[in-house]
Amino acid sequence: MSSSPQPAGPPAPDLQAMLADLRALVEIESPSTDPVGVGRVMDAVEGWARALHGQAHALPGGTRQFNFGVDGSARPVLILTHADTVWPHGTLQTMPFRVEGDRAYGPGTYDMKGGIVAALHALRALNGEWPRGGVRMLLTPDEETGSASSRGHIEAAARGARAVLVVEPPVANSHALKIGRKGVGDFGLGFRGVASHAGNKPEEGASAITEAAHAVLAVQALAQPEIGTTVSAGLIRGGSAGNVIPAECSFQVDVRVSTLEEGERVTQAIEALKPRDPRVHLTVTGGLNRPPFEFGPGTRALFAQAQAIAAELGFTVGGEVVGGGSDGNFTAPLAPTLDGLGAPGDGAHAAHEHVRLDRWSDHVRLLTRLIGEV
Repeated sequence: MSSSPQPAGPPAPDLQAMLADLRALVEIESPSTDPVGVGRVMDAVEGWARALHGQAHALPGGTRQFNFGVDGSARPVLILTHADTVWPHGTLQTMPFRVEGDRAYGPGTYDMKGGIVAALHALRALNGEWPRGGVRMLLTPDEETGSASSRGHIEAAARGARAVLVVEPPVANSHALKIGRKGVGDFGLGFRGVASHAGNKPEEGASAITEAAHAVLAVQALAQPEIGTTVSAGLIRGGSAGNVIPAECSFQVDVRVSTLEEGERVTQAIEALKPRDPRVHLTVTGGLNRPPFEFGPGTRALFAQAQAIAAELGFTVGGEVVGGGSDGNFTAPLAPTLDGLGAPGDGAHAAHEHVRLDRWSDHVRLLTRLIGEV
């Protein structure tokens, strides 16, 4: 990051105020599995949004929508946030919120309570001078577990938006914006065979584990990493005892693809798998949960605008395509989408999770300009 002697406005946000708001959210533990904790985060954010004269709406499934100056004169700018984290209750006892030098540590700081705070302070900096059509912000309860209850709200809002700004964190270390994401698939393969004594009558058994082993190799052979397709067989369970031909086995498959066509190819191949032993039955569940977020024309234009604004503000910002998914995967096929506009830092889902305080203000200023100018 390079500095300019006279960076253009907006003025730097109040870092101490942002830090206080971040602490307030982080010290509300909000794992995806706890609607009460998630609701407490949403209540805090709603209070801040109402202080900015935002209109709050509770949507079915737990998502909250905040409108700022939305008047129907044009399509609004959509900001995506989520209140849930991956951290279970009790994490604060071993990972308390703390500031060490230019880093603020704690569960959910980077992913993505820092992004929520960034969005609210960017909106505050606009001082009620909303862009034409206004700003709509969604705060969802279940991004970390696949957005089952919120996906419909996200897609509906994206269809009516002129641009979508996702305040997930920038890429760790490089602090680049996220200009694309792989599509994400999660499959479950369950095998049901025939149990038998492994010593006395092995021929009467039909091993579910043997069939699962063949299938593991088959699904991993579908990977084409040279074009961004990865397939990984993960958690596997099977068998009942060492001297029993196993009647049951199951495993999970993680799929990442760069294009929808690749997602369809891998999905069709997994669904077409058949056990070699006709006595074994296979059940396939799941599928492609998040479509690929491709670096299309709309995202290219938003990213170019972000780079130009950053240069005016006195720093440079890059862009990267990443493997992890976000709610931006749902919006990218529907509206121009730019991701990674939250709080810079590192350690998503890890014990060293933190926000970089020395870089946060610049990214909030960038977000403020984007909201006002896209």
